[in-house]
Amino acid sequence: MHPYVAEEFTDAEAAILRRYVTNLDGPVFALVNLPEVVKGALFARYSRSSKSLRRLFLDEFAGDLDLTGDVSFDATIGFARADEFYQRIFVEYGDDSVAQLGGVHLACEQASNLLTKVLERGRLMSYLEQSTRYLGYDRRLANGHYRFYRDHDILESRFGARYVGEMDRVFDTYAALLPTLTDWLTRRYPKTAEDTDFVYRQAIRAKALDAARGLLPASSLSNLGIYGSGQGYEALLLRMRAHPLAEVREYAELMRRELMKVIPSFLRRLDLPDRGGAWSTYLRETREGTRDLVASLASDVAPAGFDQRVRLVGFDPAGETRVLEAIVAEASDLSDVQARELVARLDATQRDQLIMRYVGERRNRRHRPGRAFERTDYRFEIVSDYGAFRDLQRHRLLSIEWQALSTDLGYDVPSLIIDAGVAEPYEQSLNRSAELYQDLRDELPHQSQYVVALAHRIRYVIQMNAREAMHLIELRSSPQGHPHYRHIAQEMARLIRDAAGHHAIAASLTFVDDTETDLERLAAERRAERRRRETT
Repeated sequence: MHPYVAEEFTDAEAAILRRYVTNLDGPVFALVNLPEVVKGALFARYSRSSKSLRRLFLDEFAGDLDLTGDVSFDATIGFARADEFYQRIFVEYGDDSVAQLGGVHLACEQASNLLTKVLERGRLMSYLEQSTRYLGYDRRLANGHYRFYRDHDILESRFGARYVGEMDRVFDTYAALLPTLTDWLTRRYPKTAEDTDFVYRQAIRAKALDAARGLLPASSLSNLGIYGSGQGYEALLLRMRAHPLAEVREYAELMRRELMKVIPSFLRRLDLPDRGGAWSTYLRETREGTRDLVASLASDVAPAGFDQRVRLVGFDPAGETRVLEAIVAEASDLSDVQARELVARLDATQRDQLIMRYVGERRNRRHRPGRAFERTDYRFEIVSDYGAFRDLQRHRLLSIEWQALSTDLGYDVPSLIIDAGVAEPYEQSLNRSAELYQDLRDELPHQSQYVVALAHRIRYVIQMNAREAMHLIELRSSPQGHPHYRHIAQEMARLIRDAAGHHAIAASLTFVDDTETDLERLAAERRAERRRRETT
């Protein structure tokens, strides 16, 4: 059974769309014949809309475009000549970095939350995913089904009917809790004269959705937009073809089919047995071989629980010295050895002065020092709910390794759920998800992850240099962030200061926000409202 729901368009709508998308009915399609600024704006709006990208384009963008000049335009014009030229360059020079210069905006719809983590793994690509704090999952698809992935292997197993029934119950509970939470929040945080009805409703709804999202299973469907180069897509498809989940492998083929319509030259190696085929085989064999060997080596080791949610498990005690050496080397004509000798002569006051001068006066969090801060890094082991992991995993410059999603580490219940008096149905739903997972895992170990809820905990390790740590910690501790990942970011900052002893680096994180807030999105919605007024 094909798991994707096709959209329906009128003849007039289809005539417009054919000029700008590579197909009208599949979940994956590329954007063509549009200005780059339109594609960027379309993807930005996409992340906060419940609409598909095609419907969003028709409803909110097509009316503002001059379509008359595009009627006879064919996106394939020039491909043959360009392909011939690319192949000549590649054969003569062997320089496949040419594939970094051609990019594609690709819409990827009806993807499970397991698949989105695979799609968002690459460092050299850009992503925008629908937000669970703006879009409610109480809405159904056009065919009347709730928005969760129906894996073929699960449906064909003895658990098929139970899987669909339990997932429907999860979404029923989610849909029932949303209005209850909204009403409770409205009483708890009355509207003030400072805010418009729209701003207030948005902040209240975001708070309710934040609390309820823990119920959503990893099978929940999401839409996301990807922009990447041909080289980035090649690497992504190679990984996807080697993945143990059928959804990921089959989606790779949907993506390849659409990408071949717009950048065929850059993906030619994918289907060569001795190139792309051998590469995917290598990835699959090394993953499976490593997993099997580790399982045998650790057969007598019981998995540990956790006593800390965030632990600093690796850092260089001389990390600030390394940063200072990089600063001196960059700002002088001294050799690396001489820079080390100079830094070794500095007293504490001089060291602090040098780092403070390098960091300068940061007027906002986007003002960050240079690459000398990349000379030291931090390795954190984190146990958090899967929802918080999803937000942290998307930071592309860090190194992150995560374990398979399971229910073994328990789950988190937001304090708001308890305060609102709905903890019992919330926990009942999570416990049913855990029971189904435990029954599925022996027969379908990879597919069993689909039933695990976002509130269940996952263990992962994040390693990042001090410059990326500044970006992640300041962004994710901001007041409009989700409480769960805000606490993780705040604890990271504390550990850099207290556990690593990097006081100067910690002091440079001037935009870490430790305040507690009631309606996280309220200030952000107020700013957005002011911008809307200024532009109208």
